[in-house]
Amino acid sequence: MATLVIKNIGKIVSGDIDHPVLEGSVIVINENLIEAIGGEELLTNIGDATVVDANGTTVTPGLWDTHVHVTTADGYGTRQKTFGFIESAKNGGVTTMISAGECHIPGHPKGDPAYTKAQAIVGHKCFAKGVSGVKVEGGGLILEKGLVEKDFEDLAKEGVWVVGEIGLGTVNCPETAAPMVEWAHKNGFKVQMHTGGTSIPGSSTVTADDVIKTKPDVVSHINGGPTSIPLHEVDRIMDETNFAMEIVQCGNPKTAQYVLNRAAEKGQLGRVIFGNDAPSGTGIIPLGIMRNISFAASMTNIAPEVCVAMATGNPAKVYTKLNRGVIAPGKEADLLIMDTPMGSVGKDAMEAFAAGDIPGLSYVIIDGKINVKKSSNTPPASRKPC
Repeated sequence: MATLVIKNIGKIVSGDIDHPVLEGSVIVINENLIEAIGGEELLTNIGDATVVDANGTTVTPGLWDTHVHVTTADGYGTRQKTFGFIESAKNGGVTTMISAGECHIPGHPKGDPAYTKAQAIVGHKCFAKGVSGVKVEGGGLILEKGLVEKDFEDLAKEGVWVVGEIGLGTVNCPETAAPMVEWAHKNGFKVQMHTGGTSIPGSSTVTADDVIKTKPDVVSHINGGPTSIPLHEVDRIMDETNFAMEIVQCGNPKTAQYVLNRAAEKGQLGRVIFGNDAPSGTGIIPLGIMRNISFAASMTNIAPEVCVAMATGNPAKVYTKLNRGVIAPGKEADLLIMDTPMGSVGKDAMEAFAAGDIPGLSYVIIDGKINVKKSSNTPPASRKPC
């Protein structure tokens, strides 16, 4: 088996919000899975292995972007007419993307259940092999009137398991959405729901009351995409539900800060997940997930290691089909090696986040293979692996 060993790690940030920092300085990977985490005793008898010296820097899980509107499997985004945004996101530490619906395909017919069903299958299968190494869960089903329970059964058999944010299609109110959500859950789907003001022509404004009655798994962009619901409606979602609360980069920063602070007060930080909501009218932000972590760690009193969990282990608890998001034996070896950027007041990557800086990303490891050496998008790291 191909073995990769990372040694001399200064800090292992686990992605597990309940145990955010692990003891140890060595991670052993066999094939695509993490085999062991510990001290230098793991270095004995490692045999024919590729060894990376982390040089005292930080290792975290690969980041998740829980809200993308992918279009084609070659990474073209029609909304901003931009090639390669998935590759750019990987250079921002993103190793997993969750489709919130491929709603920007030119000319796609709205209100056509046959199309939306077929498009979800095509999207899922096209992205299943990965793009630029990034694990893209494509084919987020856009709910349209006319879908029946058997459609969800058929889709599940083809591997589709994510419902894109409700509100992008003709199904945009609890009366029509709630029965479909029940069918989706019955067939193992995870369901997202647009929250807040409209984002593109033809989408719908969705209130807290709509979300509560519909019962999705994820409150998509609780801080607006880009227009936020009022804060008293945020309170209702936090107080009356247990749905995951997604904060996006392309949203309202005031509401994002409010959600983070109130979640900390109420012991609900495990519900917070991070997305970009891109490509969108706001644009494409390759460092968006790192910016979310930096915002949360610097504009609140939440520990940066906990903020990392919002982009790794927290979404893994929502999208449970995927065996990644935390550093633990048996998990897929999607890892980042990072350090404080040159010039930052932070002494390591986590202190850089707390200071409001973006760490320097040295390595992106996906399925136990070094995919990026030196990010093309982050500032340079102060210390580099060798």
